[in-house]
Amino acid sequence: MDYQYMLRDMKKEDIILNQYFISMISKIFDPIPVSIILIDKDTRILMLNKEFASFLGVKSEEVIGKKVIEVDPNTRFPYVFKTKKAELSWKHSFNNGHTAIVHRIPILDEKGEVLYGFGLVLFGDVNDFRDIVNKNKLLEDEISHYKAQLKMVYGAAYSWENITGESEKITQAKYFGKKAANTDSTVLLIGESGTGKELFAHAIHNGSKRSTYPFVKLNCAAIPNELLESELFGYEEGAFTGAKKGGKTGKFELANKGTIFLDEIGDMPMNMQVKLLRVLQEKEIEKVGSSQSRKIDVRVIAATNKDLKKLIQQGKFREDLFYRLNVVMIEIPSLRERLYDIEALCSTLLSKITNRLGKYVTGISESAMNYLKTYKWPGNVRELENVLERAVNLLEGETIMPMHLPVNIVKNKVREETGQIRELREIIEEVEKEAILQCLEYTKGNKQSAAKLLNISRTSLYEKMERYLILSQ
Repeated sequence: MDYQYMLRDMKKEDIILNQYFISMISKIFDPIPVSIILIDKDTRILMLNKEFASFLGVKSEEVIGKKVIEVDPNTRFPYVFKTKKAELSWKHSFNNGHTAIVHRIPILDEKGEVLYGFGLVLFGDVNDFRDIVNKNKLLEDEISHYKAQLKMVYGAAYSWENITGESEKITQAKYFGKKAANTDSTVLLIGESGTGKELFAHAIHNGSKRSTYPFVKLNCAAIPNELLESELFGYEEGAFTGAKKGGKTGKFELANKGTIFLDEIGDMPMNMQVKLLRVLQEKEIEKVGSSQSRKIDVRVIAATNKDLKKLIQQGKFREDLFYRLNVVMIEIPSLRERLYDIEALCSTLLSKITNRLGKYVTGISESAMNYLKTYKWPGNVRELENVLERAVNLLEGETIMPMHLPVNIVKNKVREETGQIRELREIIEEVEKEAILQCLEYTKGNKQSAAKLLNISRTSLYEKMERYLILSQ
């Protein structure tokens, strides 16, 4: 085995001890019929047991001392070392075509610094994993299994901790939301699309005495009018042509003792508004094809991005239903009304995005953050999340720069600074010049790297630098 890379700057007795340590763990793990790997803090392979070597189709002695990325280009160990968080039971695709279930565990010292990385292949084939899961499902108690499934499907996923922001308007909305959670009153959430109305609905349910019961969601705009009644109230067997045997349980019945969240309530057709009003007044439902009513105990949270008072004037929304829904109204502010929260939101969203994409991002540069803070965000938090995900996908380093942001966000700040609307050509040139300057700053003047990041030829870069009088760095 080649240990030369780790023998530099080591005392003789330390070298002997290190070699003895690696020899011992090799003897311990080689006979085990489970694929195991141990790497050092620089991600170089210290030990690869025979089972793992056979799985990868390599010889242990040939890969010892190499960086793990040289043996497995898809490895996530460098990311795990940066986050210092273990990844347990992850699906991983190897170069040999195998898709496996693996553990990646960073081993830290008393100061929290990475010493080693330990890897283990739990299942060499993801199909084996599926088979075991399916076999175990057959052994589960049927009632507890379905209760767990129901909780997973009809449970609220978010709480107040998931709603980021300390600006005055979002703090006020959270205050009213927490107060509403302590009651059983109907709640109406109003706000533009993408402001996080559903998060508030989840948090109100989770903060209420109904939190251990179902949280059922229905988007009124996503269901065709002719199917909305059966979705809400269910139907009896044989109620209509195509009705499935045994009938169907409606959303209100599924939400019994819990909460139902009716999103986009402003898009509900008038005939259904009458029936919803009856449910709110009488606390009972009637399935399609049935002549009997059933009592229910459901808390209603409704949400809309439309002006319901204007819809009432236009004859598109019932005034009596509006007053039934509008017991506790909470207005969720748009992002442009809470620009103070941009930095905190970026931090929360980046953590979510990088965990999902497996990329390491240290943050956002000051100049890029300035662009984000001056943009009007018509798509609100949802648009901000999309912009950050786009930036992370374009990122080659670890910091988001202005060049990673969409042109419309960058040019928006340019227009604000000038105080006037200019020709499109002039705006594009301004943005292009800014992107080149930022890129050259990022690459420390390396024009070849800058051209690659900008996805243009080096010749084109030189021409643009000359046109915009950008001095060679």
